[in-house]
This record gives sequence, structure tokens and C-alpha cells, in this order.
Amino acid sequence: MLGTDLDRIIAAFTAGDRRAASRLISVVENGGAEAEAVLEALYPALNGAPRLGVTGPPGVGKSTLVDALVRGERRAGRRVGVVAVDPTSPFTGGAVLGDRVRMGDLTLDSGVFIRSMATRGRLGGLARATKEVADVLEAFGHDVLVIETVGVGQTEMDIATAADTVVVVLSPESGDAIQAMKAGLMEVADILVVNKADRPGADQLVRTLEADLAMRPAAVWRPPVLATIASQGEGIADLAAAVGRHHQSLQRSGDLATRRLERARGEIMAILRDRLWQRARGQLAADVSAWSERVVAGRATPYAAARALLAAFLESVEDKA
Repeated sequence: MLGTDLDRIIAAFTAGDRRAASRLISVVENGGAEAEAVLEALYPALNGAPRLGVTGPPGVGKSTLVDALVRGERRAGRRVGVVAVDPTSPFTGGAVLGDRVRMGDLTLDSGVFIRSMATRGRLGGLARATKEVADVLEAFGHDVLVIETVGVGQTEMDIATAADTVVVVLSPESGDAIQAMKAGLMEVADILVVNKADRPGADQLVRTLEADLAMRPAAVWRPPVLATIASQGEGIADLAAAVGRHHQSLQRSGDLATRRLERARGEIMAILRDRLWQRARGQLAADVSAWSERVVAGRATPYAAARALLAAFLESVEDKA
């Protein structure tokens, strides 16, 4: 059962109240029993809206690109929800809100909802509740969801499980292509974008990326390499068209259902890991300390300790069942 206050907020949310949407997102970000109750109430309203992930090294113009894409979607009459994962403020622990500032007048558009989130120290480039925040925005009636990551280089792989289509953005400077290859971003890219294409080296970077892709085994979808100048709106229409083609390809091949199944499976497993860990940590704290002393003294290996602790935990669970 939801509390009376939450019931009222959800009713206002259902009626299209943006303040209610903001409040529910905050509840979901904070986690706990209220967040679970909110998600259970909103899940029936999810409509399978496409989710676009935009990632890449810092400074390549991801936010400018997202801004241009969102404006294109709005011209087409579609409502857009944006989750912009920002660095954590060292002072407040919250998001720095850089993306909201950069997107300027889009925040005044009733057909666009931009939510900045803090990574809160997580290395994966995506805040823990990003997927759930996207769920709230989808339930609010948005036709397209865009998730932009903070841009932390080699640790941004979470985007592959949060989005249907992943756009990896690079620029001609700073060896971005090499860094992306090292980070594995090339492996998760559905579309590659060379932004700031008016700068020296852009054509060479496009050729390098295309050569790398040509060496890969044939697949249902081969990522296109597109050149854009997002600050001037150049190439944005081609990028939007490529996103649409990729979504159609996913639907035809059945990969869209597979990706979403994997997303749900991963989410369930993450929740299970967290809850099992929390329960085991509280229950086995003293035993872990004792086994740690044995390991340090050379009387046991970490593997033996883990086996013994797991057996003890499972036995306690069976006794309570």
C-alpha cells in the first residue's frame, strides 16, 4: 500500500503534473520501500519507448549533440525525456547540473523533461537509479528517452545495458579513437559519430573507424560512422535517421526483445546481489573477521574462507525457511 502523500503525488503525475514527476524521480533516486512502491504503481504505464544512449570521452560535444537531437524530435512532434548523468558535486553530493544549463531553453519546453543525476562516485558512468528514472519518464508519456553519460572514458560500459541504441561520440582531438578502442566502447557502439567534423583530422578519424569496422565479422547491423558538427546542426538529421534504422533493424531481427530481456535480467540480478550482500554482511560480519585472521596467518585461503562463509549463510537461510 502506498502512503497517502505518495498516492496524491502519483495521481498528480498521472494527470500530467511535472512537479509530481520530479518528486517521484527523487523518490526513485533515493531508493528504499517508497521507490519500490512507486515503480510498482508506474510499471503498467510503460509503453516500450525507444531508449537512446549517448556516450564517449569527455569534451567531444555529447551534450550539444543531445540538444540538437532533442530539438529534432520535438520538431517531429515527439515528447522527449532526457536523463543526463552528471559528475557528483564534491560539496552537495548531488549532480553538478551542467547539462541542464547547457540545454538552456529546452528546459522550458513542456514536451521535454530533463533530469540531471549524480554518479555518486560510481565508476560505471551511469548512476545506480538511471534505468528507474528512465522508467518514470517513460510512464510520464515520453515517446523517446535519451540517456547521456558523464563521459568518464574506460568505465562507461553500463550504457550498453541501459539503452536500445548506443551512440558513441568521438572527436578528432586527443586520440579519442584509440582510447575508445581500449575502453571497449567500440564493441558496444551501434552508431559511431565523429563530432566537430570541421576540425583537422576528422576525415582521417572517420576512415580509421570505418577500416576497423570493415575487419569485423558480418552482422545483421554494421555500425555506420557519421560526421557531425552538432553546434551548427550539421549531420543531425542523418544521425536521427540512423537511430531510426537501427531501431527498425532491432525489431525485425528480434534483437530488441533480446536486449530488453537482458536488461531486465541484469536488473533483477543486481537487486538480488545487493540484497543478499546486505543480509550476508550483517549476519556474517564476525565470522568474516575471524576467517580473515586465518587467511593472514596462512591457515586458510580466501577461497576456503568464502566457501565456509557461504555454507554457513545458506544453512542459516534454510533454518529460517
